[in-house]
Amino acid sequence: MTLSIFKDLLVKAKHLAVNKGSSLSGLLTATLEEIVSKEEGYKEAHIRQAHLMGKGLDLGLNGKVHWGREKVYERY
Repeated sequence: MTLSIFKDLLVKAKHLAVNKGSSLSGLLTATLEEIVSKEEGYKEAHIRQAHLMGKGLDLGLNGKVHWGREKVYERY
């Protein structure tokens, strides 16, 4: 794989890797793993929430609403 990186950024990244006790390759790998992990976590959360929305939640109403629009928006 070939990457095109500005020279000043490359120098800063190398220094950062050394300060973290890693190589540039290790630093890039760790960063990419973190990005991918976050994205996968987001997708899993999205799937869970979509499932919950499709299933719905039990509000204890047994399928009956005991109030109407007028009652909800009634002004005192």
